[in-house]
Amino acid sequence: MSDSLRDQLLGLGFKPAPKPERRPEQRKPHGGKPVPGKGGHGAGKPAHAGKPAHSNKPAQPARQRQEFDLAKAYAMRAQKEKDERIEAERQKQEEARLRREAKAKLEVLLKDKALNDAEADIARHFPYGGKIKRIYVNAAQLKQLNAGELGVVQLNGRYLLVDAATLEEAGSVFAPSVALKVDPNAPAEEDPYADPKYQVPDDLVW
Repeated sequence: MSDSLRDQLLGLGFKPAPKPERRPEQRKPHGGKPVPGKGGHGAGKPAHAGKPAHSNKPAQPARQRQEFDLAKAYAMRAQKEKDERIEAERQKQEEARLRREAKAKLEVLLKDKALNDAEADIARHFPYGGKIKRIYVNAAQLKQLNAGELGVVQLNGRYLLVDAATLEEAGSVFAPSVALKVDPNAPAEEDPYADPKYQVPDDLVW
């Protein structure tokens, strides 16, 4: 429209047409693309709307979990074996302590009670500790030994001849110390060395 015609129309009372409202210019982010404002396409929605949310912590792979479980199992097994070794050693030390105490009591019990005869010349053999042992007795002691009236006790590597009552006490204090306890009612074949005629040569190696 020319200015002259526009002036004529204004003179006749016509008002100029309103100018369209201008939208405020949107700031552009560093990427160079404008961010839609209010009323624009996608207004009011966050930038990540519509996209699946992702955790910042990545999921642990199955293989890594299996390796962790295996390492944990090995650690538990090693700890269990260590505890068992410690317990076995503790029990071993406790048994050794009890043996020492029992032997000390046995030594006190047997003091001045040995009946060994220094002049005895009869060897009485008997099995003990998986080997054949012997003790020298006289004729009277041999009969008493085979009748169960006497017995043999081992103390510090020595074999002591004692009476039946002392033998019982020794067994209650430390059972392994009883080296020979004869049951007079037992069959003869259970103790072949009870026969005085049965002599084992001294030079025989067992």
